[in-house]
Amino acid sequence: MTTVLLTGFEPFGADAVNPSEDAVRLVASRWTGAERLVSDILPVSFARSAARLDELLSEHEPDVVVAVGLAGGRSRISVERVGVNLIDAPLPDNDGARPVDVPALLGAPAAVFASLPVKAIVRNAAAAGIPVELSLTAGSYVCNCVLMRIAAWADDSGRRGGFIHVPWATGQAPGGEPELPLEDIVQALEIAIRTALDAAADDETPGGALH
Repeated sequence: MTTVLLTGFEPFGADAVNPSEDAVRLVASRWTGAERLVSDILPVSFARSAARLDELLSEHEPDVVVAVGLAGGRSRISVERVGVNLIDAPLPDNDGARPVDVPALLGAPAAVFASLPVKAIVRNAAAAGIPVELSLTAGSYVCNCVLMRIAAWADDSGRRGGFIHVPWATGQAPGGEPELPLEDIVQALEIAIRTALDAAADDETPGGALH
């Protein structure tokens, strides 16, 4: 049976919630696909998220991996295309670790590409009326480290994996940051999973940026 691994993140620091966790739990609770969906919530920790992700990949041997994290300040669902092999942490993680200018994954190239059909995901989510974009940066924090690990694993195993950043859900954002309805976030993740399962190849359409 085809297996999908879907992960979110626990709340960061003093935050009470993380919309990636909320959305992942909702997707899992209402999944009706023929495929097996495995969900998990990762710690906002460089060390522990890597260890937990490795455990999940080894245990479940998924065919598709979609990791999800919060990008506070962004107003759209961001389908990440590139992970960079760099940790340069602006804040300590939930364990108090703050690595600066070190590799996200030893022995990996300077950058890796998500193997999800990222342009097709953006197209399908946009067609559903969801604010969405193709993103060329997942930052240099824990989310990017998870993307690096997934993308490298997917390259080695010949499978598909990637990362999606989401805004705050409505009613959650501090300081007036952008929000999206949680249902839009959930629907976008469902579209991303179904597209990754069904699309044999990505769209051959422009998706780059001028700046």
